[in-house]
Amino acid sequence: MILEPMQPDEAQELETYTNATSAAVEEELDQLLPAVDDSEEAQLFEAMRYSIFAGGKRIRPLLIMATNEALGGNKKRALRVAAAMECLHTYSLIHDDLPCMDDDELRRGKPTCHVQFDEATAVLAGDALLTLAFEILSDKETHADPTVRIRLVALFAQAAGGQGMLGGQMMDILAESRDTDTEYDQGALARLQRKKTGALFSACCEASMILNGGTNEEYHRFTSYAKNIGLAFQMVDDILDVVGDKKKMGKEVGKDDNAGKVTFAQLMGVEGASRQAEFLCGQAADYLRPFGEKAHTLRLLAKFVVTRTH
Repeated sequence: MILEPMQPDEAQELETYTNATSAAVEEELDQLLPAVDDSEEAQLFEAMRYSIFAGGKRIRPLLIMATNEALGGNKKRALRVAAAMECLHTYSLIHDDLPCMDDDELRRGKPTCHVQFDEATAVLAGDALLTLAFEILSDKETHADPTVRIRLVALFAQAAGGQGMLGGQMMDILAESRDTDTEYDQGALARLQRKKTGALFSACCEASMILNGGTNEEYHRFTSYAKNIGLAFQMVDDILDVVGDKKKMGKEVGKDDNAGKVTFAQLMGVEGASRQAEFLCGQAADYLRPFGEKAHTLRLLAKFVVTRTH
């Protein structure tokens, strides 16, 4: 399926949806995160809130909420799962920015957590957000059925762990020392990024399926959609690291090349990576064809992934 360009009215529609959904997720997060008080732990709580409320696209919570809507699910339950996912994602960003990892000083146009506070506080803030994610999922307010809660906990653990995001991160670190001409190809890079980035994208749609149930075909279609846009999202990230604007990005650009990282833009060229991202998002939208208007927002998200500039 060829993905039609996003029209101005569609962009406005998605922006309105994004703003409303992000505000609802942030309200939920504000209630779930510890308040900054005069306790000895206050700096930890401040660092957690600083990182969570630093802005961002909130695309993972948006995936959860839009999939939940397509399935006709309960909004309150989905909001709690979306908040848990944002805690998990933010933990990964805090740790990814540390000097021992990517050593970034800017995130979303603001000093990274370890720059704003210190390295030890950043490590603890990331750890605290990760564990808070599982606390949220295991609470009966997320779902009355303990089996559902256990499945959500298992899903998040698998997506974030050694077989998912962290495994992809390890592969990414090792890839920096490889000879890209002889040892790394597009297939290997796709496997890396399906773990590092795609695992959480897939988990977002799968989490909504766990909350609401569904057929095997529905499960296949929604998770296939998520895997495709997750990989396309990373391709666009690689492209923007080459041609993106630092002010729009809110972080340094050109770091991947300087660090010797293997990227889709490097292996395929900017134009080749762009065409492949468009193909993946077109295919993703096609997976949702049977759901008609119920999946309208998810199709708009697929268009956003390939048109975003930051």
